[in-house]
Amino acid sequence: MSFPRQLARTRRFTLGVPRAFTFAPDGSRVLFLRTSRGDDPVTALWQMTADGGPAEECLVDPRALDVDDADLPPEERARRERAREQASGIVGYATDRERSLVAFALGGRLYTHHLPTGTTVEHPTVGPVYDPRPSPDGTRVAYVSGPGLHVLELPGGPTQPGSSRPLLVEDGVSWGRAEFVAAEEMRRTRGYWWAPDGRCLAATRVDTAAVEAWYIADPAAPWTPAAEHAYPAAGTANADVRLAVTALEQGRRVDLTWDRERFPYLTRVAWDGDGQDAGRLTVQVQTRDQRTVEVLAADPATGRTEPLRTLTDAAWVELIEGAPAWIGDALVTVEDLPEHGAGGSRALVVDGRPVSPSGMQVRAIAHADDHEVVLTASQDDPTAIHAYRWCEGELTRLDDGEDGVTTVAAEGGSYALVTASLDHPTPRARIRWAATAGGSETELSVRAERPQVTVVPRLLELGERRLRGALLLPSDDDGISRLPVLLDPYGGPHAQRVLRSTAAFATSQWFADQGFAVLVVDGRGSPGRGPAWERAVAGDLASVPLQDQLDALADAAALDPRLDLDRVAIRGWSFGGFLAAAAALRAPERIRAAVAGAPVTDWRLYDTHYTERYLGTPEEEPAAYAVSSLVDADARLGPAEPWSPDRAPSLLLIHGLADDNVVAAHSLRLSSALLADGRAHRFLPLSGVTHMTPQEVVTEQLLHLQVGFLRDSLGLAGH
Repeated sequence: MSFPRQLARTRRFTLGVPRAFTFAPDGSRVLFLRTSRGDDPVTALWQMTADGGPAEECLVDPRALDVDDADLPPEERARRERAREQASGIVGYATDRERSLVAFALGGRLYTHHLPTGTTVEHPTVGPVYDPRPSPDGTRVAYVSGPGLHVLELPGGPTQPGSSRPLLVEDGVSWGRAEFVAAEEMRRTRGYWWAPDGRCLAATRVDTAAVEAWYIADPAAPWTPAAEHAYPAAGTANADVRLAVTALEQGRRVDLTWDRERFPYLTRVAWDGDGQDAGRLTVQVQTRDQRTVEVLAADPATGRTEPLRTLTDAAWVELIEGAPAWIGDALVTVEDLPEHGAGGSRALVVDGRPVSPSGMQVRAIAHADDHEVVLTASQDDPTAIHAYRWCEGELTRLDDGEDGVTTVAAEGGSYALVTASLDHPTPRARIRWAATAGGSETELSVRAERPQVTVVPRLLELGERRLRGALLLPSDDDGISRLPVLLDPYGGPHAQRVLRSTAAFATSQWFADQGFAVLVVDGRGSPGRGPAWERAVAGDLASVPLQDQLDALADAAALDPRLDLDRVAIRGWSFGGFLAAAAALRAPERIRAAVAGAPVTDWRLYDTHYTERYLGTPEEEPAAYAVSSLVDADARLGPAEPWSPDRAPSLLLIHGLADDNVVAAHSLRLSSALLADGRAHRFLPLSGVTHMTPQEVVTEQLLHLQVGFLRDSLGLAGH
């Protein structure tokens, strides 16, 4: 099997890796998801216990339920696209408080699994289902179907089919769903939350009437109607999002109130407590310009809210996964502190006081309870991400001995740690059990495939800015020959390519083995380097990221003179695709070939929450859009250097026509502008393909196609 086929079949080596851990409250057992093999796309529900039971027990295998998981409701397809979910089967689940009742959806059908009896039940529903969630006491299951939020009653108990009733259904609006920008940009993938006592639900009311309707058609099937998509492009209207608390028995609805005109974005909702009462309802909201965030305490009985903490920033307030949270009665936030260390810190803050060391960059809060906060962060090396525990004023690293990228889940004093590193071809997964559950550590089976390439990156710090980079050379490199260079960046905010993980460089190594020196660089704007580093792209998403790639190229060539600067290419997808096209247009004297996949070419056509964070609105900051876009509002070519007739770069545009995130209009408008300006290029449209290109054949063949294009463009013989 070739590497491109392996990459496609393994969903980029994500299959077979345990994920989505949920511990029992006492930490004695853990639920998780995993596929049976590294090339098996069907995810099953598993359990591991600490008391000498089965080491790993498969609780529910979707294949045994005889469900066609390809027949998904459109809302679930959209949710998976937003979450970049590439597997099938049970890709998400929720439980009651005791982790005895598990709810999940397959093929739009609602299932529950009762752990004490081992009973799996399919329940009748009003229509196709997604995002089912049991009540904390396990007596009900809420779910979304179409635009409405429904409740499944279980009068016969958890082993018998229940009966559904509508809870919140309203013409023209949806209830219990995360709107597009919440799921795509805010990391808020949910739209409803149970009260701890199970008597009420808080749910979003989403009205997209004012949002522009965009239409995505399949030109390969002109007989099918175009799909309507409410897309809030930069500077246009967002969805009207509200939050209400509804009582299950009486049906009484209480709308939460805050200054929605000033704070239109609902970014976080958390409802925590011990189940004895309604608990504590915390809401986080954000201004349209994203420079102010307020954490609010909400009263579910009256709907009134009261500010607990206000965060401000001259550029933008970053939203961090898992924050805000609580440790006991102390509010936990993650805040950017420019003066906390040389480059500033993304700090863990408890009741307004920073508790993490200066220079630490918190990535996410994984768990918080009355005793501890569990988080991931980078300390001195942005290419490594570690797990930490903050308890009683002390910060303790949980993944000692592991120098890589760790994710963590926790509850009841137990921890699930999954670490990818450069020392091992596949990740390592382990469960560290609570002292009350034996205090041992158990290795969890990782069934991911080993990449067929041998990944050997040379990690670099380049130039005065100490740009983090990785240089990958051919496995058969003779140490003498000059090598053409392939830049392989993402290059934009919110994402990192240079990480201490084998899987992070597997595709880059395959390109290197085709005869290239591949250079991967994270420039300014990427996470892990502090607030000032990230905010260097404010007002200009093109010049700074592109300059960092070009500077890193020169610095890498100074370290290894065999890098042939007369034969340089660049490839990328999404922001990386934008950067590749920008390089061909704005640095044609340096770039001989560029592959631009799904590029954002006109930032006026990208969504509000992402684009306005960095550029403001087109009306208020037209210059920022002009300098950052490759085409203008009239689809004419933006800032670009002339192409020399005898040395014009070769440019290949690739775009999925079913992409509802970076719509195909981006590449189509750039192609038209290039043609009008007399610039030859190639364009590959992909029928039925979305932004994450989930189809195996597409993933595989795109790699072969790109290599062929790059070889031809650089005048290389076969390798």
